[in-house]
Amino acid sequence: MGPRERELLLGAFDSNWIAPLGPNVDAFEAELSRRLAGQHVAALASGTSALHLALCVLGVGPGDEVIVPTLTFAASANPVTYLGARPAFVDVSASTWTMDPVLLAEELEKRSRKGKLPKAVMTVDLYGQCADYDPIRAACAKHGVPLVEDAAEGLGATYRGRPAGTLGDLGAISFNGNKIITTSGGGALISANERWIAQARFLATQARDPAPHYQHSYVGYNYRLSNLLAAVGRGQLEVLDDRVAKRRENFAHYREHLGQLPGVEFMPEADYGTATRWLTALTIDPDRFGCTREDVRRHLDALDIEARPVWKPMHLQPVFSGCAMRGGEVAERLFRDGLCLPSGSSLTEGDRDRVVEAVRSLARPAH
Repeated sequence: MGPRERELLLGAFDSNWIAPLGPNVDAFEAELSRRLAGQHVAALASGTSALHLALCVLGVGPGDEVIVPTLTFAASANPVTYLGARPAFVDVSASTWTMDPVLLAEELEKRSRKGKLPKAVMTVDLYGQCADYDPIRAACAKHGVPLVEDAAEGLGATYRGRPAGTLGDLGAISFNGNKIITTSGGGALISANERWIAQARFLATQARDPAPHYQHSYVGYNYRLSNLLAAVGRGQLEVLDDRVAKRRENFAHYREHLGQLPGVEFMPEADYGTATRWLTALTIDPDRFGCTREDVRRHLDALDIEARPVWKPMHLQPVFSGCAMRGGEVAERLFRDGLCLPSGSSLTEGDRDRVVEAVRSLARPAH
């Protein structure tokens, strides 16, 4: 947090506009829209609620399936189940760690022949890197399947010059406390389709009909962002570019000092865009490095340095056992060998050097 966030938050507090919605919500949506190529924006309580509402406006319901990449956080797949539908998983590409466009096209072709197309496809901009949208959009368009972009981790990234969050028919971003910028808890739904965003806002405010009394023709949700948190978000948005630069600086430092170690490979950056490097992720080949990813993680933990495995694939999660899956070997390998290093925007060079020294201390000596 910085002085601008404090100024805006206290301004909202002093105005006594504490209840959900208010002038800061309207301003935050407008400022996000300018950042996101002029698309329509609904500020919401979380990135998960944004994904839920995206699926709602697309008409996802009981008996439907939504294709989701398996290498992601559970919040990508969970909203599918809220609507009585089931996720179906597709592996990721080793060159991007995001949804494999070839496998997606194969899966859609197979389903088309059987007359069982999914209700939607959801991509994930993993660790701040956009998926490869040109072939993904082409595959979806061929079969008339709408595309939802889970850009929860991707705000500030680009794909061929276009901002993350604007690359699907609907996009979702997160302002959770661990993201590059935060509103403590919060998110947003984005679309070029103004009608969809209006529908999402209606559902997000308990689906109250326009009447002087409380009347409801649809089931709604309490999903709108508060005026106080939107004030924080406005201040955070002003420093988004600085935060992205800092995360990329973290990555560059780690790659410079760890990239030559035997068996260490960093998450590739695709040539079609710029990743935010929300988290610096790497893989460790135990045969070459001398110990496993988990050995490294535990060693860092003993030194009071928090590192985490990459996301456990959804098709390996007990809650999603039995869901359809295409591929999986790439995601399983990345989970087995993958580690996320400390990546916060407030890391000092000394912090990074301490992480580097700890990792290097375990590496097999070069011969």
